[in-house]
Amino acid sequence: MSKNNEKNTENVESQDKDSSTKKVEELSIDQKLKETEDKLLRSLAEIENQRRRFEKEIKDAFEFGSFNFAKESLAILDNLKRAKDAIKNDETLKSNKDLDKFLDNISIIEKDLITIFEKNRIKKIETKGVKFDPNLHQAMAEIEDEKANAGTIIQEIQAGYMLGERLLRPALVGVSKKKNSKNTEKEEKKEEN
Repeated sequence: MSKNNEKNTENVESQDKDSSTKKVEELSIDQKLKETEDKLLRSLAEIENQRRRFEKEIKDAFEFGSFNFAKESLAILDNLKRAKDAIKNDETLKSNKDLDKFLDNISIIEKDLITIFEKNRIKKIETKGVKFDPNLHQAMAEIEDEKANAGTIIQEIQAGYMLGERLLRPALVGVSKKKNSKNTEKEEKKEEN
């Protein structure tokens, strides 16, 4: 009997070892399955994030791909305005009877170019009488003016433009400032001397 008991005990022990080994194997299989599932979910999330990034890059490229072209095209408009001003102020050309026709033709070209810009969402930044905004304007000069509020734009040196909601070029402006009493006193002292 003792031999049978020993065999039974050994069988029970081996079954216990087998079942504990199976549990360890089962746990490791469950853990491996969870790890694999977690990796799969992370990979899917990464792929989705990458897809969204690519879509945004494509959208930005489509919207702002012409940004550099538009920025450089502003030089054409600037040069047309400068040419018009130079022709108007030239004494020898003022006596020419065809000057007005020539200026009208330049104005037509200028208007056509502005129309093309507006169709492509390029709009001029308003400046006259507007409060200075460093996001849209670049101050080139401070001009003393008692009539205007301090920080108000009173002179446009060069027009600024937006491409949609994006700044294409800031407006170069002159901003009003109040006359400083210290400066007034210094000027009076200089005049006295």
